[in-house]
Amino acid sequence: SRGFSTFLGYYTLAAIAMAGDYKGALDCMREYWGGMLKMGATTFWEDFNIDWMENSAPIDELVPEGKNDIHGDFGGYCYIGFRHSLCHGWSSGPVPFLSRHIMGVRILEPGCKKLEIKPNLGDLKYIRGTYPTPYGDVKIYAEKQPDGSVKLDVSAPDEIEIVK
Repeated sequence: SRGFSTFLGYYTLAAIAMAGDYKGALDCMREYWGGMLKMGATTFWEDFNIDWMENSAPIDELVPEGKNDIHGDFGGYCYIGFRHSLCHGWSSGPVPFLSRHIMGVRILEPGCKKLEIKPNLGDLKYIRGTYPTPYGDVKIYAEKQPDGSVKLDVSAPDEIEIVK
């Protein structure tokens, strides 16, 4: 996860998944975005480098002497110092990634009238999520079975055709 970019996060995760390495993509999420969470984030930051975590205080604590300020002491380009947002939409790549690649939702017809749902659990035991559509939420639950297969339960509005 070193060298990850908040801006390109979705595309990097998607590329890893399209290479068939769903566990690897999940591991990158755990390390990179999980690193922000470990440093006190309640939202995802505009700029982040995993190396900043070393000897840094989390943002939800006063910075003790001898520790780095994870927000004020770091940043690149025009984000040096206190210049990067601690709540930025372009770092939300895990959200569409989880919907498209882990829950496996793919829109097959305009307006979400037809959806394909083929989960890729990686090393997860199960997933549970919702996918919003113009007709209401599609509810998805997928659970890995002992034989390696995936049990899929989908609840969708009547207007939507589901392809498994």
